[in-house]
Amino acid sequence: ENGEKINVTVPTGNFGNILAAYFAKQMGVPIDKLICASNDNKVLYDFFKTGVYDKNRPFILTSSPSMDILISSNLERLIYRIAGEDAACNASLMAALAGDGKYEITAEMKEKLGDFYGNYATQEECAAQIRSLYEDTDYVLDPHTAVAAAVYNKYKEETGDTTKTVIASTASPYKFTRTVMSAMDEKYADMDDFALTEELEKISGVKIPDAITKIRNAPVLHNIQCEKGSDGVLGKTIECVLCELSNVINHKEMDDRNDGEPEGSPFFVCPVKGAAAFFAVAP
Repeated sequence: ENGEKINVTVPTGNFGNILAAYFAKQMGVPIDKLICASNDNKVLYDFFKTGVYDKNRPFILTSSPSMDILISSNLERLIYRIAGEDAACNASLMAALAGDGKYEITAEMKEKLGDFYGNYATQEECAAQIRSLYEDTDYVLDPHTAVAAAVYNKYKEETGDTTKTVIASTASPYKFTRTVMSAMDEKYADMDDFALTEELEKISGVKIPDAITKIRNAPVLHNIQCEKGSDGVLGKTIECVLCELSNVINHKEMDDRNDGEPEGSPFFVCPVKGAAAFFAVAP
């Protein structure tokens, strides 16, 4: 109905989409609760619960990689608002984050976070959500949306709130075919990736995106494999790859351009088509 309030659930890493929903609410859109869904990298959940933002924790690789973030840069914009648009206060908190890896907001600022609810879903909960929703509705979730759906279910269970809720679906399951299919049935674990896309098309009723079809049928142009050298650094192998792919320089020119760099340095300058590109290779 016109003017009826809704809740919004957003799978959140860098705090961009949910911040947009917050600003929309400030502008008059009838939004009630903003439900912030995190994965195992639950720095935002901890922040909403305690008022302390602390990035000093292990970084966890999950099946929802766009949410694998420990510094949610857009949160600074919310902090500015709840600090009364006090730029000095905001700068001080961000300096603490840069220096100590953490900051704590005041009790007064925390009171202004009432629009938000934060929670998180583990890897196991994400997989279970993909499986259960497909079994109930035949709808196939991607891992990011599955995190949001799992957190929304936690919110309903904790609060009893039955307000109509929009869950932001932020990715295609075709981007995470192995994760999605394995979550639904272990029988898919040994299938190759392209076979999995065909199975996903069958069960979802959604056509395989053209981009995936083009990749499958595209000719192989390069088959160079990069291996670590004896010093554990990929640098010299990468150097050879760049030389071949750019097709405009040779090994001698590369060596000349690296004059002054220490032996085995992982930093190279490669003028591809006249542009300087800098590549850093970590051990």
